[in-house]
Order: sequence, then C-alpha cells, then structure tokens
Amino acid sequence: MTLDPLTVFHKNPDVIIYVVSDSAGDTGELVVRAAIAQFHPVNSEIRRASFIQDESAVERMVKLAKQNQAIVLYTLVIPQLRQYIARLCEDYGVVAIDLLGSLITSMEQRIGRSSRNEPGLNHVLDEDYFRKVEAVEFAVKYDDAKDTSGVRKADIVLIGVSRTSKTPLSMYLAHKKFKVANVPLVPEIKPPDELFALPSEKVIGLTIGTHYLNVIRKERLKALGLPDSASYATTDRIERELQYAEEIMQRIGCKVIDVSHRAVEETASLILEHIRN
Repeated sequence: MTLDPLTVFHKNPDVIIYVVSDSAGDTGELVVRAAIAQFHPVNSEIRRASFIQDESAVERMVKLAKQNQAIVLYTLVIPQLRQYIARLCEDYGVVAIDLLGSLITSMEQRIGRSSRNEPGLNHVLDEDYFRKVEAVEFAVKYDDAKDTSGVRKADIVLIGVSRTSKTPLSMYLAHKKFKVANVPLVPEIKPPDELFALPSEKVIGLTIGTHYLNVIRKERLKALGLPDSASYATTDRIERELQYAEEIMQRIGCKVIDVSHRAVEETASLILEHIRN
C-alpha cells in the first residue's frame, strides 16, 4: 500500500476521503475533487492509497478510514479486491463507493465477454503518456513563478491573486498535455518582464469576487491553524490586490475569467475553448 507522500494533512478537516486504487488513483481523485467542488469552500482532505495489490493492504486502509471517520472511494479492477473491500467496509461501518465495479459489470454483460481485470491500462506508456508527464513536470517546475523562464516556454500562462486556483488549474491543464506556467500577482512584487512580451492570447487572467475570496482565504488560514483576522484575508487587502491584478491584466490585454463559484473543471473548459479558438 502506498499513501501519496504529497498529501497535505489539514487541521480538523470537515471530511476525509480515502481514494483506494490498484493503480495510481488518478481517476478516483479527479471524481472526488469534482464532488468536493460542489461544497466549496470546505476543509476537505484527500488521502490517496495507490497500487493496492493484496487483502492485507485493503484491510489496513479500511481500518484507517474507520479510525478517521472517513469515506472510502475505490477504483479496483481486480474482482477479488473489489469484493473484499466492499465486504470489509460494510463490516466496519465505513461508507464506501465503488466507482468502477457497476460499470465494468454492465459492460461485461453488454459486450458479452469478461473484463481484462488489469490495473493501470489507462496509463499505457505511449507518446501521449510521456507528453502528459512532461506537461505535469513543467507545471510543477514553473508553479508560482519560481522560475520566470517558464513564462516564455509555456503554452498557457495563468495570472491572478492568491487563491484563484492557479496551481490546480495548471495541473488539470497539464493532464490535457498543455504546458502551463502561473504567475501570482502581488502589489509588492513586480511581475516578470517576460509576461508583457507574450502574445496576449497565451495569457489568462483569473479574477474572483471580493466576498468569495475573503471566505476562501479565511478557510485557508483556519486550515493552517492561523487566525482568520490576518491581513491576508481582510477585505481592504483583497480589494487592493484585485485592483492591482486588474490593472496588470488590462495592460496585457488578456482574456479574464471570473472563477467565483466555478469548479476547476469548468474554468479549465473556458480556458481550453479560448485557446482552441
């Protein structure tokens, strides 16, 4: 059993969801994030358990879920493991969702033959897969303008104030094989010169409503165990940042998308529509 080492553990989350998979667990996590978006802002925690291969690993996972009063969502294609986790979750009183089982069974009945029952087939190592990996590595390297040279190399550059979903959008678009860099707009920090030399159609400005951002930032501070009265979350500070960001976006002449009340997937679809047109 492999727990994702990049999991961020929050203080007193409202809900914990274990994503259990006999492969990487990407499918399950995407579905969980889509569901969580319907309750935003919420202090949630996704714990991904990848490459589950035996019943002992399943049992350890279910016991952890029971201990943390968590929900379990599993994407197991091996029938024996699928049946075992369903039975174990029922015995332990753990809420469990089988994401693939019913669909695989229905397809077997419709097609008239058994599933291959092989984990990881949607991660075949072909050219498409390596392009995706390259895009993900690019998004990580050039996140938050850690290296401004990425601005020139990117297919898409996202700009906006803190907590406008720049990083999750970068990762989502990377899985669509786009190389994305993102640049935070902060009044005290001069944006990189490279940003103003780009064609405006490559840059996407992300904005958000003051009240909505205020709520998000307060929740973020709480998750970090900090008081929500910090200047980072005050209305005056937020309005100043948004005004500054608007000036930068107007100077660039880029498309601007309001991410208020929008899931990452919805914002990403608007970005892709703009880029493709």
